[in-house]
Order: sequence, then C-alpha cells, then structure tokens
Amino acid sequence: MASRLVRLRARLARSGALGQALLAVLGRDHLDEAAWEKLEETLLQADLGIDPTTRILTELRTRIRVDGTRDPAQVRAILRELLLTEVDPTMDRTLSTERRTTGDGTQAPATFLMVGVNGTGKTTTAGKLARLLVAEEKTVLLGAADTFRAAAADQLQTWGERVGVEVVRSDREGADPASVAHDAVQRGVAEGVDVVIVDTAGRLQNKAGLMDELGKITRVVTRKAPVAESLLVLDATTGQNGLRQARVFAEVAQLTGIVLTKLDGSAKGGIVVAVQKELGIPVKLVGLGEGPDDLAPFDPETFVDALLG
Repeated sequence: MASRLVRLRARLARSGALGQALLAVLGRDHLDEAAWEKLEETLLQADLGIDPTTRILTELRTRIRVDGTRDPAQVRAILRELLLTEVDPTMDRTLSTERRTTGDGTQAPATFLMVGVNGTGKTTTAGKLARLLVAEEKTVLLGAADTFRAAAADQLQTWGERVGVEVVRSDREGADPASVAHDAVQRGVAEGVDVVIVDTAGRLQNKAGLMDELGKITRVVTRKAPVAESLLVLDATTGQNGLRQARVFAEVAQLTGIVLTKLDGSAKGGIVVAVQKELGIPVKLVGLGEGPDDLAPFDPETFVDALLG
C-alpha cells in the first residue's frame, strides 16, 4: 500500500502546474488583491469548481485575518487543511470485494460493473483492477460485455493474459452484452471466484438506449449475484465534460464509486472535488499512467499534498 501512495504522489507531481502556481502565490510576503485573484484563477483552472473555490478562499481570507499570519508556510498549511476538507477524507473508499450469500443460499462473487464512455480508459482500467485484486490474493474473472467495439474484447483478453485471469467473451461481434455479463457471473459462481469484473460498452448516443442497456445488464447479473460495485471511469483531462458524462451515468446506473484516469497527465486534479460534490460518491481509484501497476487506491492526504507540490 505504501509504495502505491508514494507512486501516486510522484505521478501527480509530474503535472505540477497547480502546485507551482500556488507556491508562486503563497511565497509572497503579502497576499494583495492581485495574489488573491491569481489564487482563485489557479484553483478554477484546476477544475476545483466555483463553489469549492469560493468556500476555500473565503475561509482562507478569514483565517489569515484572524490569525494575523503572513508566513507563507502557515498560509499553505491552512490551504492544505481547507483543500483536504473539500476532498473529504471521511468518505468510504474501500472496494466491496467479499463474496456474498444470495437469497437461495448460493455463494456468489462480488460483481463489479465498469461503466463510462469510450476513450476514458475503461477496458484498460478493468484489466488493471484485475491485477490489483490478484495482488491482494483475490481470484478474478473478467467479462467482456462491451460487444459493440470490435477491439474491446481483444483488449480485455490481452489484459487477462497479462495478469493471469480468464476472460468470458462472445465470439460474435454485436452479441447481447447482458448475455455475456450473465455468462461471466454464472461462471464466477460455478468456479467460486471472488470477484467478477464486467466491462460494459460506453456509448452515449442517447440516454434512453444507455439506460436500457445498463438496466438489462444489471437485471440479468443480479439474478446470479448482487452488483457489489458500479464504478464510473472518468478521464481527468476532460474537465467539465467529464462532469456532464458523470451526470448521465448517475441517472442510469446505481454508481458506488469513481475511477479517475489519466491523472498523471493533467493539472486538473480538482475534478476530484467537483465530481464527488456532483454525485455524492467517492473517488475510489486513480489511474496514473500506462503501466499495468499504474492504478492506485485514492488517498486524500497524498492527493492534496501532490496538488500543492
């Protein structure tokens, strides 16, 4: 766990535009109005959102005035505290990976649905998550229920081979996604697997079609096992567009957590705050690069320290 947190901080620090800008402002002996405007601009450019930025700056001004401090280190410490409050370390970010007993007494795997638009790294994230769970000595099965993107099943198969887990897929392009998901969970039950991860299609042509498809997958899967996690995969670099995607998926799926990908290439880490406030669900995992081990549990304190540089 410790090594993953070290890697999280190191990868986030690579994009240190936010940290550098904050340090430049906080390094001044006196925060004049120009400095406050620059601080506001920096937080907004990091996709923190208008309301959180306003709350932070209002409280920061008040604390500086009450404490009478001009010490940049003390100002930074106050800002760190306020940012951490916005990220909300009290949220439960654990993954529900324990097998469970169904209504008929059958032992069933924890079933994960990976949802999100194509291009966010959803299939890759499913593979990396499988690797993460295998490292925690969980048995895992992957389900290739994105049957509309020709390369999706092959991509997931490659990940399965890389991390040493089996993949349930259809040989027919355009096959019923719910059928593939059902087969994956059914096999997971039969083989006593701990976790089944189902990769779903990410089409957003219309909300009704998405709702129908995800609804059907959920209904079919829950006949065999309850859905333990419904994880929304978002690309950190998409900013407000990512929030719009999040709203749609929150309407059509019972989301339990967020996976934020491509965080290593973005200075827009504030999207963590914005999306958690928008959906009321926690960021549980972050993608930090292209490597098989570049998926880490989200740690609020490490994240805020990395933002501050």
